[in-house]
Amino acid sequence: MHKERSHNSPYPIFLKRKEATETMQHFTCAITLLFLVQFIVVTSAQLAESPAPAGPPNITAVLEKAGEFGTFIRLLKSTHVGDQINNQLNNSVNGITIFAPTDSAFSSLPSGTMNSLTDQQQVALIQFHELPYIVSISQFQTISNPVRTQAGDVNNGRYPLNVTTIGNSVNITTGIVNTSIASTVYSDSQLAVYKLDQVLLPLEIFGPPAPAAAPAPNKSKKKESSIAESPSGTSDSSGATAAVNLKCTYEGGIVFAAAVISLWWIY
Repeated sequence: MHKERSHNSPYPIFLKRKEATETMQHFTCAITLLFLVQFIVVTSAQLAESPAPAGPPNITAVLEKAGEFGTFIRLLKSTHVGDQINNQLNNSVNGITIFAPTDSAFSSLPSGTMNSLTDQQQVALIQFHELPYIVSISQFQTISNPVRTQAGDVNNGRYPLNVTTIGNSVNITTGIVNTSIASTVYSDSQLAVYKLDQVLLPLEIFGPPAPAAAPAPNKSKKKESSIAESPSGTSDSSGATAAVNLKCTYEGGIVFAAAVISLWWIY
């Protein structure tokens, strides 16, 4: 006859301990997994909140975002001046200042103005709106005139640009156009873009033509005076010749008379 197992057998206690151990392991794994998921979520959020360092500004992107500069943007692209500006922004520490005329400013020009310009003149016109260094609004109060633009040297008067300030107003004159900065489109440590309601027209392209050179002295008058003087010279020489002939005739007559008297005396 089999004896019944006692209620005090060690097997149930062992099983309970094993289950408790497994339960604890599962709980520990769950906690670890939870902390891992939380770490990943927090790290991803921090990376999303920290944007990558911004590169130099792009002039066409700045103008496109601002709007109302479509014509100026097209000219920047067609003349490749926009590419030059972006290259300068990438490689220069001096920065750049741009005077950007609005679409209305170009529309107010006489019909056919832009089409009448050569490719070289269009490049110079757009470069006339660019300063090869950055100027803040406050710095215009101390800027030296004439202001040097990217279009050319101001010393020979080809592309003069003068800036004056009255209070907070910045006035710009080219000798043909007088206008003021309407507002600031964009400004940082590398690029300043200012809105203009008129296109800056340089004297070199739109000014009056240079005066014609003075004509050379007329040499034909000299010739005529020389010719006019020659008859008097001829008459003087003729008179001298006549005097010599008269003298010779007189002397010959005396000799002839002396010879006749000599012959008469002999015979």
